[in-house]
Order: sequence, then C-alpha cells, then structure tokens
Amino acid sequence: LTPAPDGHGPPVPPVRVPGSSQRGGKNLAGGPVAHGMADLTMYTTSWCGFCRRLKLQLDQAGIGYREIDIEREPDAVAFVEKANGGNRTVPTVVFPDESVATNPSFSEVKTRLGV
Repeated sequence: LTPAPDGHGPPVPPVRVPGSSQRGGKNLAGGPVAHGMADLTMYTTSWCGFCRRLKLQLDQAGIGYREIDIEREPDAVAFVEKANGGNRTVPTVVFPDESVATNPSFSEVKTRLGV
C-alpha cells in the first residue's frame, strides 16, 4: 500500500496495469521494487532510444516503474495517442497523481516524484 496522494486518509492499494512488466532497481522479475511499488508507468517501444535511456536512469536510481510496450499491447496505443494529440510518442510517462509527460527528462521525473 502507498500513502494517500494528499498524505491524509487511508493508504491507496497499488495499481496493476494489465500486460505490463514491473521494474525498478535490480529487480526485473516483477517482484517487489524500490519504494515498495512502481512509482510510475512508462509507455515504450523496444526500439526507442529515449525509452532505453530513461529506463536505465530509473533502474540506476532505484525508482520503480511499470513498463508497457505499445507494440505488444495494442490497447495501450490508444492511450498514448490520446495523451499526445494523436501521435504515438514514447516514452509517455504517467505519474502517481495521474499526470502525464511525454519524453520527460530524468530530472523532471525525479522532481515530479519528489525524489
């Protein structure tokens, strides 16, 4: 369980995204990750260099994330297109507060997560 977004009220259960893999730190097997659960969800493709760079930076920092490869999850394409004005731009990152960023810098991700 994660603390409530506003710091008050009951803990929020972890969100599981169907078809996603959960990564963070050295744990790539889908078990517990840094900070207890994935801190964000990242929509990616296998060939995206920006995605690979951000994933490496998150792994090195021990920041957990759920990865959704839009080439393997057709339903995810619609979300990415909606978030990006009809474009399939990745990485598209969804933060715990449900805000979305397209191709954010590692610095922006850390700032928005408060780490």
